[in-house]
Amino acid sequence: MKQLVIIGAGGMGRTLYDSARESVGYGIDYEIKGFIDDNIHSLDGFHNYPPMLGTIAEYVPQKNDVFVSSIGGGARKKCIESVVCKGGQFITLIHSTARIGSNVQIGEGTTIGAFTTIGADAKVGKYNMIQSYSVIGHDSQIGNYNRIDTHVTLVGGTIVEDEADIHTGAMISHNVVIETHSRVAACSFVIRKVKSGTTVMGNPAKKLM
Repeated sequence: MKQLVIIGAGGMGRTLYDSARESVGYGIDYEIKGFIDDNIHSLDGFHNYPPMLGTIAEYVPQKNDVFVSSIGGGARKKCIESVVCKGGQFITLIHSTARIGSNVQIGEGTTIGAFTTIGADAKVGKYNMIQSYSVIGHDSQIGNYNRIDTHVTLVGGTIVEDEADIHTGAMISHNVVIETHSRVAACSFVIRKVKSGTTVMGNPAKKLM
């Protein structure tokens, strides 16, 4: 059986631990081994969790180890690549309550939270974190290393490139493009392209000066 190592032991890491225990394959394909975090005291004061196994920088992947990452933002790609470079293998984690439509493609290392819906013929790349109660519409295209928070809605045909952060409750309208390294603030309604490296917020969403 594979041994799941969760990258990051903060609040999101502990949430991902709960999600992993409720995801497809738990207890059959994998069990949870523990956490790695460059703050080795992240679990201090918290109880009933698997152990801290070491730092992200120093941990050496073992036989049968597989990984998922709870790290968001600009550090997400760096943390994942540091493990991949040491031979670490990532798995796709799909919560048992998620609804996955026909012909959906999901890349390795992506996590899909509880009660999330991914519509027909959507394509989701590698190493994305899609949190609970979000909706990825039909024919949407999600690149790599993106963070999509809870209760986000991507209407059909939306494109999210790479390393974007879309925060809680945002809605992205039909066929809108979210370019690489961009950010959408919580509760924003986006009706036009978000250019690379920019942050937008509001209803309708506008670029922050």
